[in-house]
Amino acid sequence: MVAILDLVADRRSISLADLSETLGVSAATARRDLAELADQNLLLRTHGGANAIDRGNELPVTLRDTRAHEAKRAIAREMAARLPSERYAIALSGGTTTAGVARELDGHGNLTVVTNSVAIAQLLAASAGVRVVMTGGFLRPQSLELVGALAESTFSAVNVGTAILGADGISAEAGVTTHDETEARTNHAMVQKAQRTVVVADGSKVGRVALAQMAPIEQIAMLITDPSADVDQLAAIRAAGVEVVIAE
Repeated sequence: MVAILDLVADRRSISLADLSETLGVSAATARRDLAELADQNLLLRTHGGANAIDRGNELPVTLRDTRAHEAKRAIAREMAARLPSERYAIALSGGTTTAGVARELDGHGNLTVVTNSVAIAQLLAASAGVRVVMTGGFLRPQSLELVGALAESTFSAVNVGTAILGADGISAEAGVTTHDETEARTNHAMVQKAQRTVVVADGSKVGRVALAQMAPIEQIAMLITDPSADVDQLAAIRAAGVEVVIAE
């Protein structure tokens, strides 16, 4: 279904026949999938096809989890391996790549994780040696993150060694960006109280610019990405003073 949403987002409108031919599925399968996506308000069903709904190109977190899965796992392992083994505090923003980092933390040791992500808190709830601090705030259903003044005040009240930030886009010019301005303000508060900030983002996010800035590039110490990232964009990010790590 992610492939269907990508096609509809790219073309803005697609016929059932084109969808079947492009994806190599039967018309009945395509029709059923379109109906299910329309029921979730992810596209607009039309007679003989579908139209895109403008959401700033943001997919719900449950669908985003299927994209670039292996690359995100490699990025998450690289990030977890770089955390100190002694007592340490980190902050994790919401997102599928940061959720992958959370999965790699089980048994890490004496670690405190501050997060506004319901999904990440749930992942870490049973992790040995990991203490979870959760912010308050309004629940954003697209990302399952708590945002707003309550979340910002929690991040402002703590000090963490590393803020680990997921992103919808990162570039030397625009910094680290996301589709939602409220989410951006909450994550900005997280970055402000961290000793360093690391962005974990698969190659499709490198060079992309979304609506709202979470942090300027000058506030980012490291980017961990995968080999699919655009080399010219990576060069510009390095030139801005960011350490770039490619997770193989």
